[in-house]
Amino acid sequence: MTKLQVRAFLYQLGCFAILFIGFRFLIGYYTNLQGFWIPITAFVIGTILSPKFQTAKTKDGEKLFMSWIFIKGIKEIG
Repeated sequence: MTKLQVRAFLYQLGCFAILFIGFRFLIGYYTNLQGFWIPITAFVIGTILSPKFQTAKTKDGEKLFMSWIFIKGIKEIG
């Protein structure tokens, strides 16, 4: 794995973790779900809402791109 691929993985993991933990507490507090349904629901919501990071080789070298449901199109990151 290249340095940018590791960075993309860490960004994606961090964004998912923040959303998962936040939704896990919100779902546990505001819904009547119990047991393993709370983390499963938080996992699905976190997976859908978290941004996707990916590296691609271009003619200018390897670059990091991000796609997110709330942003139209693909953005180049650094």
